[in-house]
Amino acid sequence: MYDYVIVGAGSAGCILAHRLTEDPDTRVLLLEAGGPDSRPEIHIPATFSRLFKTDADWAYHTVPQRHAADREWFWPRGKVLGGSSSINAMIYIRGHRADFDGWAADGCTGWGYADVLPYFKRSEDNARGANAYHGVGGPLRVEDPRTPNPLSLAFVDAAVQAGHDRNPDFNGAEQEGAGLYQLNQKGGRRVSTATAFLRPAMKRPNLTVETGALASRVIIEGGVARGVEYVQNGAHRRALADREVLLSGGAINTPQLLMLSGIGPADDLRALGLGVVVDRPAVGANLHDHPIAGVRWESREPVSLLGADAMGSVASYLLTRRGMLASNVAEAGLFVHTRPGEVIPDVQFHVAPSLFYEHGFQQPDAHGFSLGPTLGRPLSRGRMWLRSPNPIDAPALDPNYFAEPADMDSLVAGVKLAREIVAQPAYDAFRGRELDEMSTAKTDAEIARVIRQQAETLYHPVGTCRMGPDAEAVVDLALKVNGVDGLRAVDASVMPTIPNGNTAAATMMIAERAADWIRGLAPEPAAATHA
Repeated sequence: MYDYVIVGAGSAGCILAHRLTEDPDTRVLLLEAGGPDSRPEIHIPATFSRLFKTDADWAYHTVPQRHAADREWFWPRGKVLGGSSSINAMIYIRGHRADFDGWAADGCTGWGYADVLPYFKRSEDNARGANAYHGVGGPLRVEDPRTPNPLSLAFVDAAVQAGHDRNPDFNGAEQEGAGLYQLNQKGGRRVSTATAFLRPAMKRPNLTVETGALASRVIIEGGVARGVEYVQNGAHRRALADREVLLSGGAINTPQLLMLSGIGPADDLRALGLGVVVDRPAVGANLHDHPIAGVRWESREPVSLLGADAMGSVASYLLTRRGMLASNVAEAGLFVHTRPGEVIPDVQFHVAPSLFYEHGFQQPDAHGFSLGPTLGRPLSRGRMWLRSPNPIDAPALDPNYFAEPADMDSLVAGVKLAREIVAQPAYDAFRGRELDEMSTAKTDAEIARVIRQQAETLYHPVGTCRMGPDAEAVVDLALKVNGVDGLRAVDASVMPTIPNGNTAAATMMIAERAADWIRGLAPEPAAATHA
């Protein structure tokens, strides 16, 4: 018997395990379907995409996207200690303050920017030091890029020349502008929630971690979650929780497990022969994500990440933890408005000093650089559902990309803005030909056609167990699953709307905040920051 059983050792689950076991009298079991984070590609920043479609990846695909050339989009998700924080590009972005103030304005009291900022800061150990927006001394190291590529620096200068502000800190007073991303790295190596939070906690005798453990059902008796059934090494096992079961499987696995446990749309569950514990149509609904388009150019100077595997580059990295292999690939960025009257930037750029194709599966054969305008505030909503009652079977995923025309309008504007930036003098020494099919797309309609054919996910699905004050919400404002006692969802699935930026940091904040509620601690005092 444990006090808490946590399902999923990802961006949230590792933090919960760390914080809950700070009390030596609290017994915690952490279940992870994947294996240990022992692959070297996890820890070498530039090699993250080599983890896709390996045993460290769930390797999901969407259903055909009717507004995106009927393509099935590839969705990698971490299946390993650290979850997606072990296979992502390590960008540390929290989101815009108005994201969280919007949650509060929509009824999620206590989730405004001033409320959540202390939890971002509590996790953080920022190399720049502490200030009103940043913390030091936390488990999560945040550093500047160790060896910024000349092509990344050129982008920032070119964006300023195109009229955008230079922004040294996207997580500070203002999000808008161009700059280099801060990263979850320490000394040129990845910092995941496994290395930052879980590894120290695993030294504690009150934490048990089981890998290769696929949760199949939450045990619910008399309206109370009593534990979890899971499969490990072919054997069916049970783990009981004296206090709570905490689901941290992410925006796909958490709603999947809820539905397998009888919590979800009743008609859908009955059609699969599953019993209904709670009829909750919102489980699996509200699915949304950040899609990214690609615009690429040749580089006239041989300074891109091409050749990062060369002997000299490898030696440099092993000796100094610097050079091309220390790159997170998406080194520079820009937050910008394309929708008139918006408070929050609607497009975020991810800029790579390389020709990045098809999630990194297609290796470039020339020096070049890529600008990736990304939709920061998608309006389109989709859903996910079970294909079968077998937990091994991947659920159906339909983010419904570009169902709302305004989403496509923003990305088209982003592509045109990319060309405007690359035309600036800062790129004169590097700019070669624009490449690929996008280079022939000149009108808005032509650009939109290429985006529908080639856009990809930025790996940020959220929203499928929406938090809210209303009776239809999946979880309440303390992340307790409505209709079942002793059960919470703590991960990106609870986000009512997606933050404007990479979602790992916000997921970590949610776990930090939930850990206080679970432990019965008073919330951190709200921050006093300039509006």
